[in-house]
Amino acid sequence: MQALIRRANSQDLSRLREFLSRAKLGTDGLTMDTINYFLLLETEDGTLKGSLGMEAMTEFGLLRSLVVTPGQAEKEIFILFDQMVQLAKEKGLQGLFLATNKSAALPFFELLGFQVVGREELPTEFYHSEHIRHVLNVDNSLFLKFSL
Repeated sequence: MQALIRRANSQDLSRLREFLSRAKLGTDGLTMDTINYFLLLETEDGTLKGSLGMEAMTEFGLLRSLVVTPGQAEKEIFILFDQMVQLAKEKGLQGLFLATNKSAALPFFELLGFQVVGREELPTEFYHSEHIRHVLNVDNSLFLKFSL
């Protein structure tokens, strides 16, 4: 069955929160105002198979909530990222950041065009994000940037 990627809308809010909670990810900041900064990966019958969201700041976005169910093709994940880059461009952002504590994922993110950056290179506005404050408290967290 072919997967489809689309922008989330207000009708998806509770379903997306439940999906992220099952994956043991926080849903702070996922509101009616921010739902249109999330992409959904679904089957043709509407079964949710993945998500990727963004917290948009003034000039940059912070990627969050990347979840894919087991068995999703790498191609679908690449398309999900590509669509997020398009969304960020539509929103007038200059770049995207992401945080991870999984160093094994670095080659994948570098293949997408992300580059590792130091904490000192994070935009100051990110420190107002609950998500970033949480990640900063994790000893082995890494930050990556993608310039648009």
